[in-house]
Amino acid sequence: MEERVIIVEGKTDRERLLQVLAEPVLIYCTYGSYSADKAGRLAEKLETADEVYVFTDEDHSGKKLRRQLSDDFPHAQHLHTRRMFAQVANTPLDVLAEILERAGFQVQDRQRDPEVWPDGDKKRPQGQ
Repeated sequence: MEERVIIVEGKTDRERLLQVLAEPVLIYCTYGSYSADKAGRLAEKLETADEVYVFTDEDHSGKKLRRQLSDDFPHAQHLHTRRMFAQVANTPLDVLAEILERAGFQVQDRQRDPEVWPDGDKKRPQGQ
């Protein structure tokens, strides 16, 4: 079985992605910090992964973490939220689904499972 991994910054990012993913994916959180020690532990966990993705925020700390992860995991593919949302956790579910689907992930079908896509998703800015 193919093992896919997504590295995110925080627990809220992880929870948000789990709301839209329709396949088993390992999601590792850096919890906003990254060190040589953490890189070593993460490298051990990723040894068996077939595909590694980095999905960090589009702010200063997220971009810094992305650069560090790029150095340590040059084979990783990068996912980006739209700049207007700035953070993965602030990205509307349908936009996250679109980003993940473009990367080849299976996502929940909004039509089949309305519980996953609450009408009151407050993450989408007005006019979007």
